[in-house]
Amino acid sequence: MTDTARAHSWPTGISAITLFVEDLDATKRFYREIFGLPVAFENDNSAVFEFGNTIINLLNATAAPELIEPARVAEAAAGSRLQLTLPVDDVDAMCKELAARGVTLLNGPMDRPWGIRTASFRDPGGHIWEIAK
Repeated sequence: MTDTARAHSWPTGISAITLFVEDLDATKRFYREIFGLPVAFENDNSAVFEFGNTIINLLNATAAPELIEPARVAEAAAGSRLQLTLPVDDVDAMCKELAARGVTLLNGPMDRPWGIRTASFRDPGGHIWEIAK
């Protein structure tokens, strides 16, 4: 296989991200209220939200083992292992909007050495979200 053929066979985007959550109802409510998104699909163990061309699937942590065994589902208290970034037009204005919606920022807004302005917050499942411009 040539390098060109290999490059074309590699995925060009992420279609879905599944986040394991302990409290599906609270996390689902957070995504509806904070991000202003409707639930695209839900059942007893999951709720799906569409972020453009990427879906975020909130999955009850108790249902996660069947997806990842023999790997283990980590406890939320173990610490964060990822950050999801959303582009915004105005970080400072969005921070004010988030505060009005009851969100406590972890940090920011701040100018980063790599040339962007960011702020971060946590969802009820412990996942870190960053807004950036």
